[in-house]
Amino acid sequence: MTAAPRRRVAELREKIAQHDYRYYVLDEPSVPDAEYDRLMLELRELEGAHPELVTPDSPTQRVSGQPAAGFEEVRHGVAMLSLDNAFSDEDIRNFDRRVRAKLDIKTDTLEYDAEPKLDGLAVSLTYRDGNLIQAATRGDGATGEDITANIRTIKAIPLRLRGAAPTLLEARGEVYMPLEGFRRMNAAAAASGEKVFANPRNAAAGSLRQLDARITAKRPLAAFFYAVGQWQGGEPPPSQGALIAQLGTWGLRTCPEIELVRGVEGCLTYYRSIGARRAELPYQIDGVVYKVNSRREQETLGFVSRAPRWAIAHKFPADEALTVVREIEFQVGRTGVLTPVARLDPVNVAGVVVSNATLHNMDEVERKDVRRGDTVVVRRAGDVIPEVVRVVLEQRPTGKHAPHPVKLPERCPVCSSPVVRTPGEAAARCTGGFVCPAQRKESLRHFASRRALDIEGLGDKLIEQMVDQDLLQGPSDIFALDAATLTGLERMGEKSAANLLAAIDHSRKTTLPRLLNGLGIPGVGETTAKALADHFGSLSSLQAASAEEILEVPDVGPVIAESVHEFLADARHARELARLRERGLTWDEGPPASARAPAAAAAPLAGLTVVLTGTLSGLTREEAGERLAALGAKVSGSVSKKTSYVIAGSDAGSKLTRAQALGVTVLDEAGLAQLLAGQAPPHGASTD
Repeated sequence: MTAAPRRRVAELREKIAQHDYRYYVLDEPSVPDAEYDRLMLELRELEGAHPELVTPDSPTQRVSGQPAAGFEEVRHGVAMLSLDNAFSDEDIRNFDRRVRAKLDIKTDTLEYDAEPKLDGLAVSLTYRDGNLIQAATRGDGATGEDITANIRTIKAIPLRLRGAAPTLLEARGEVYMPLEGFRRMNAAAAASGEKVFANPRNAAAGSLRQLDARITAKRPLAAFFYAVGQWQGGEPPPSQGALIAQLGTWGLRTCPEIELVRGVEGCLTYYRSIGARRAELPYQIDGVVYKVNSRREQETLGFVSRAPRWAIAHKFPADEALTVVREIEFQVGRTGVLTPVARLDPVNVAGVVVSNATLHNMDEVERKDVRRGDTVVVRRAGDVIPEVVRVVLEQRPTGKHAPHPVKLPERCPVCSSPVVRTPGEAAARCTGGFVCPAQRKESLRHFASRRALDIEGLGDKLIEQMVDQDLLQGPSDIFALDAATLTGLERMGEKSAANLLAAIDHSRKTTLPRLLNGLGIPGVGETTAKALADHFGSLSSLQAASAEEILEVPDVGPVIAESVHEFLADARHARELARLRERGLTWDEGPPASARAPAAAAAPLAGLTVVLTGTLSGLTREEAGERLAALGAKVSGSVSKKTSYVIAGSDAGSKLTRAQALGVTVLDEAGLAQLLAGQAPPHGASTD
């Protein structure tokens, strides 16, 4: 064998490792997936032709070939200790008081490393001379299980550390399942009739304990690292913060939410901040961990029993609780979908009293087998709508008190119209349309909402009154209201009526995306409405389009395309749109995307991604977003490393914090004015 294959194999491994690092650790992919696949294919072919070149750290060797008979025991060289828990601010103040007393620090100036407490599975990875040689679970703290083959399948974990590493390094962290991956995996499992996991933590733990690593390889796992055990060759960094930075330089992912805080008040501020953003995080957490930052002070503090004195876990209120289902009712939404809702004995979940929980659809009811009288586990994570996680079958009543399975009603519980369920679909729908008061109310609420026509003052109670009195048959009737009609309503005086009529008049000038969103077409939200408006340019062009032509719109699939086509082809909806025009509703229209593609590419803000946060003084965030989009910018709702600018108004919250942590350019309203003038400020030149 010549030296050429050996050199090329080494070169390919280095390139693939670099791409893995950029993609899984930095979240900054540098090549398209096709190029990555090409490099991997070439490496596989070379190793196939020269099997003597295959090494354990090759990226082709991430997945083992045969299932293991079982897990071998691993004795931890340094025990993997658990943490003491705190459940209140006072617990944290007492912890800080004890630490400062032990260190003889009189002032509230002690530095702590604050980090999210990940809800995953603790692992220990051993690297010798930079190469991964073993991975183990925490187990009982002294002995764990050898999961090396499974860990090697996780691309976020390097098989070889980057740069110079200690002779022996034991890196400790948490393997978890990102929420988006968890949802996709469970949806696919449910669709194929397979087992679904109760939560991401169980999914991560179950994935790592597969005897066949090929199964683990298919699971969407990730990892963050935050500590070390054994270390031979050189000295560990002098602080927790420096250790985190060092782990990152070796290619071990670290949590971007870790912060250095000062004193107990800094800890509590961080706890409240991360708690407020908990629902926005892409992974599940159940609290915060505080660690004394100085490793010298950690050594001074030492350990007590099975926990360090220098660290503590500040837990969030439990986001799961047990309660009893008293009734299961069906709510009717604006598109006629019947949603089963469990009425519960009130229970405190994550600091909020919950008495209702969604059951999503009949497929979920049947899969979970939820019945009246069942004891159930209810979950509420962050601001997410409470849901029934599972039934505690051991506590289900038996005998004559045994509950019957829930059945889908044959007729709408609101209007008595027939209920239909299309084969292959989870949703069941009332066929009443605008005849159904529930659908009409929800549709009108949506039409008047801030993201649609934005009719200030036309709230839920007012819509309910007017629908109940048969004053509103459809959206166009809103624009025929007059002062005499409005002042005849309960709690509606002349001034309130005049304000509402002014708001209705103001909403007559709208945009095509807002109108399409407001119509309530099944499957069409803000993003799809904008894509449809951008593609077709005018309502008449969209109305004339076939389902096949609508399918050409980016990110629109066959189900949505058919839904849009059927909605607009319906004679009732065509009449309603004509009435809206007759009653003064107007919106700007233009040529289709095919006729303006060159101009779009040349738009002054094309290629920029902008996030808006806080309150703007000159215009609303929605108005600013629409104007930025008109100049070619992509307006996003979340901050990432790919964000070009974050526009921060007053009272900006977690998105500003996230931008600062990621080094994203932050602009104030003067910077926004520059963007709206088509002038992009230089990146890295924050003007806030």
